[in-house]
Amino acid sequence: MYAISYQARKPVIDRCQVHFWSHGGVGEKVSASKPLVMGHEASGIVDHVGPGVSSLEGGNRVTIEPGYPCRRCNTYKRGQCNLGPGMKFAACPPDDHGTLTRLFKVPEDFCYKLPDNIGLEEGVMVEPLSAAIHAAKAGKIQHGDTVVILGSGTIGLLSAAVARAFGAKKVVAVDILEHKLQFARRWNGSNTFMADPGSSPVNNAHRLVKDNELGLGADVVVEASGAASSISFGVHTLRPGGSFVQVGVVGANVDFPIQQVAERGLHILGSYRYGAGDFQTALEMLSTKQIVVKDLISSTVPFEEATVAWEMTKRGQGIKNLIRGAGL
Repeated sequence: MYAISYQARKPVIDRCQVHFWSHGGVGEKVSASKPLVMGHEASGIVDHVGPGVSSLEGGNRVTIEPGYPCRRCNTYKRGQCNLGPGMKFAACPPDDHGTLTRLFKVPEDFCYKLPDNIGLEEGVMVEPLSAAIHAAKAGKIQHGDTVVILGSGTIGLLSAAVARAFGAKKVVAVDILEHKLQFARRWNGSNTFMADPGSSPVNNAHRLVKDNELGLGADVVVEASGAASSISFGVHTLRPGGSFVQVGVVGANVDFPIQQVAERGLHILGSYRYGAGDFQTALEMLSTKQIVVKDLISSTVPFEEATVAWEMTKRGQGIKNLIRGAGL
């Protein structure tokens, strides 16, 4: 394993980073006595390489997997590197600093050269696209499926696009904000459904299934909002034997319709970050234009104004707000 240092040219802020900005973290909090550098979605330029590096050289444009495993535990050896207890992931407390720095060091095999037709801005999107691909694989989305995506933020939008690329015949994007649904319709032609926060999850589910002619329900539901009420809504949206994939970060324990799972033979799956091969699939989808992500990039601010990007994302303004790298 050989190290590469690269200049982080295009870090980006996501909703997870907003949790850190507003509340000090998700789960484990950043200690007031031990500050942490933020950022985990990034692209950049290789600055220098360690001895023995053969696949990259200074000046290469790259994107990175911001988490790398211990390479020793049984979880890693089973191919579940994202779940290993020794995983080191950028911007995770207490000790793993993130990519909002002038230089960031990564192992050679977790650093990917960008094809000529993928810019640095698009390179930033490889990481969230990989998470959407991982969720689609978890739900075993295949040709002819009907898929409901709960939440139309970045991961939800990308999950809808991946479902299309995997062959879904009908994709329904769900949100409680009309401007997000308008973007989903315009960006990838999804069906859309505005959930009513004042209605019960069961009523919302029945209305969605009826309005979108899903028969007994959706084959797969991907929960990408992290809203507690969305989980019950999603379970009731499924057909018998359907699959529910939880991607969104939920801040607390929730009431869960477990009897529905038993009586209707549902498959409940968690999808955490991404696994082996997901980054390569994401790069291929971008380079072949199966998925085009430029319209998801809403703004770019100088490093010195990084807090502007956090506040914009916190307010729900834009899709992806980028930060230009330090010193650029």
